[in-house]
Amino acid sequence: MKLSALLKDVHYLSVTGQKDGEVTGVACDSRQVRSGSFFVAIPGTEKDGWLFLKDALERGAIAVVSEHDELINRDVCHICVQDARQALSDLSCAFYNRPSDRLQAVGITGTNGKTTTAYMSSNILRLAGRMPGLLTTVEYRIGERTIPAGRTTPESPALQSMFSQMITAGCKSVVMEVSSHALSQKRTFGIDYDVAVFTNLTRDHLDYHKTFEQYFEAKLLLFKGLGHGLKNAKAVINVDDSWGRKISGMNDIKAGIITYGMNSDAVVRAENIELTGSGSVFRVITPWGERQIQLKLLGRFNISNALAAIASCGSLGVGMDTIVEALAGVSNVSGRLEQISSNRGFQVFVDYAHTDDALENVLKTLREITKNRLIVVFGCGGNRDKTKRSEMGSVAARFADYSVLTSDNPRKENPSEIITQIREGFDGVQNYEVIEDRAEAIKKAITMAGSGDVVLVAGKGHENFQEFSNTLISFDDRQVVKRYL
Repeated sequence: MKLSALLKDVHYLSVTGQKDGEVTGVACDSRQVRSGSFFVAIPGTEKDGWLFLKDALERGAIAVVSEHDELINRDVCHICVQDARQALSDLSCAFYNRPSDRLQAVGITGTNGKTTTAYMSSNILRLAGRMPGLLTTVEYRIGERTIPAGRTTPESPALQSMFSQMITAGCKSVVMEVSSHALSQKRTFGIDYDVAVFTNLTRDHLDYHKTFEQYFEAKLLLFKGLGHGLKNAKAVINVDDSWGRKISGMNDIKAGIITYGMNSDAVVRAENIELTGSGSVFRVITPWGERQIQLKLLGRFNISNALAAIASCGSLGVGMDTIVEALAGVSNVSGRLEQISSNRGFQVFVDYAHTDDALENVLKTLREITKNRLIVVFGCGGNRDKTKRSEMGSVAARFADYSVLTSDNPRKENPSEIITQIREGFDGVQNYEVIEDRAEAIKKAITMAGSGDVVLVAGKGHENFQEFSNTLISFDDRQVVKRYL
């Protein structure tokens, strides 16, 4: 694509240097620049992309976008903009010819439930013959190809590239998790969603967003962006959640709103709920008909996830019989209340729960199938929201019989200091011990478990690494559990 053609999609303050040339790609990481690339220098949280300008030029960048107005090499086009992140998304969309316009796009945001809702929705669309691409915290799927996920929502050049690859691979739809970081950093700017889903909002990411209101405002960006494209967009909102009820009452969302939940006011709602040791059964009421739903996933929160998937796919015209069949086929989501097979008389589950709300939901769910003691192993991530640490301790003290406090991903923090903050939530309750080494903590929980007990290893779920300072070591809770069973 010609550089001059791409410039038409950028709101710039000034342009200097050569405006001719063929653009071969868009990058915001100088290491990904190749000959002919458009390099966008993003002001990062730690380092400014402008510092890597020399590296980008040496690698062959023919154009640079930045928020700096300094002159650079006159042989290189320099576009000065007010918002480099928006420019990055604009350029990425334009370079790949706006691929989301040619896909039925479902975006899912919320603190908890995004991944499971995405897998449920993907399963429904696949059975309906609308081959879905999938972008989740666990993995990316492009047609039949699977890629380990680097982050929940990629940067816009990678995102638009994957959309384009999905179309080439025969995909008709895409289901994706949309993180609050991605929304505030405009990574998804320019995507024309058919459906946007709000699952819930609870304490998380306050290290980045600073206040709960700012966290909510970031999530809200997904819904305020609906209905401005060519699609008849729908906002699917969980009204069992107080923040969801707030969104459903807003007048500045230019999309049809479909509410879901377990209360009688929801458009898509669950009734006659029966929770079992192997899943749940419930009656779903929708504008497209009523059906009996059987889930193989444990917990009331997974009924909520199923309602989100039903509302999303129903609004896209998928028939209820297809939805029923597809949901019945979802038996496991990686690292989400994933049961590890055991013949020792007790059950072991691995779950990604890393917020106080998620941990409470999972512990309450497991309590219903626990005949004896409920034992939990967990820690909290370093260099992340510190306010939830004591809250998670409080949840464990109240809802588990015994806790083994350990390391999660300490990153650049001292693991023992993180654990000390978790311990504050126990407030005098002594039903816990501290084993900083995560493998040893898991070993202790399994060793002490007896007949009728349930062990939950929480916090990391599908992750296959543990992060210390700037080092990643191989570590998978599920494999460690299997080692000691």
